[in-house]
Amino acid sequence: MELSPARQRLLFVGIVAALAVFGYFLVLPGLRSHATPAAKARVAASTPAAAAPSTAAPVATNVPAGTVNIYDWLPFTQQDLADAAAIATRFSVDYDTFTYAETPAAYIAKMNGLITGKLAAILQNAYSTSGVAQLRNSQQQVATATATIVSLRGFGQSSLIFVVDIAQRMVTSQGTSNGSQKYAVTLTGNGASWQVSDVELASLGNT
Repeated sequence: MELSPARQRLLFVGIVAALAVFGYFLVLPGLRSHATPAAKARVAASTPAAAAPSTAAPVATNVPAGTVNIYDWLPFTQQDLADAAAIATRFSVDYDTFTYAETPAAYIAKMNGLITGKLAAILQNAYSTSGVAQLRNSQQQVATATATIVSLRGFGQSSLIFVVDIAQRMVTSQGTSNGSQKYAVTLTGNGASWQVSDVELASLGNT
């Protein structure tokens, strides 16, 4: 007897379903034998036996005796670091503090003893640059700064690099503004004798 189209479709669906069930029971033993430990644990957890207390041994941790002094591993002492940080902070304040009535020589003089001779020449030239000086004078700029050390970026046998956040308040003939920038400040020396040898925006240099 020829089946109608509707009955043919129904028969086809039934055959597919039967094959799917048959295939499932064929592969089920393999799935059980190759189950991951996590899957087996989930299956075991559904049985009463899983409620048994664990017999796994506790993991031992080795805690070193005594107190570790990290400065034993570094090429400087805690006091060395404190001295260098103080110089980096003082320099950062002076670096971004100036007035339009201040000469380049006077601007640099504030940092005498804090910076190397090479850096002093670089900063004085930058302060004297025609366009920069003209803008400073025409706007009657008066800037004051504060500085906060954010982190120690790097160090060597005779160098330290601090990341310093310098906040500046600028008063001009056009009004007052506030801003801040992070600088990488490099110091060279040792012990209590440190000088700033380089300064760059933290995003650009002194890595």
